[in-house]
Amino acid sequence: MDDLTKSAFLNRPDLHVETEGEFKGWRTWTRDNYESHNGPFWHRMEDDGSVRCAFRVEKKHLNGMRNVHGGAFMTFADYCLFAFATPVLQGPGVTVSFGCEFIDGAREGELVEGSGEIMRAGGSMIFLRGVLTSGERSLFTFSATIKRVNWKPPAKAGAVVT
Repeated sequence: MDDLTKSAFLNRPDLHVETEGEFKGWRTWTRDNYESHNGPFWHRMEDDGSVRCAFRVEKKHLNGMRNVHGGAFMTFADYCLFAFATPVLQGPGVTVSFGCEFIDGAREGELVEGSGEIMRAGGSMIFLRGVLTSGERSLFTFSATIKRVNWKPPAKAGAVVT
């Protein structure tokens, strides 16, 4: 069951496995500063090979109406995309399109879960869809496209690019 996550760990040295608490055994990535600041967001592989994602709603995720901010749902959904794509991505990628529908709100303390699927994986593009839920309630649906990329480290400030 865990072969994929073991191989992903070898390819992703920024993969952190939680050792205690509610998300013991779940994984997260530590390289993305934005996600780390806005999370923590978690993922794990289920026995059937699907990937499940989750986060516990904290005060920092709320808007002025005390529901999860739409941007928090969108950020978490983007995290989910890359967790769902792990079996086929095999390297860096970027989100090139993202569509979503807001269905219901979530409140502080609720567990929000993400599930989804790869619709198609081509040579450079991966098409996915998913849903965020809390218990039996659908909160947010999304579909997106990830493009595989060849990552190059950014040039140092003041360096001349040739």
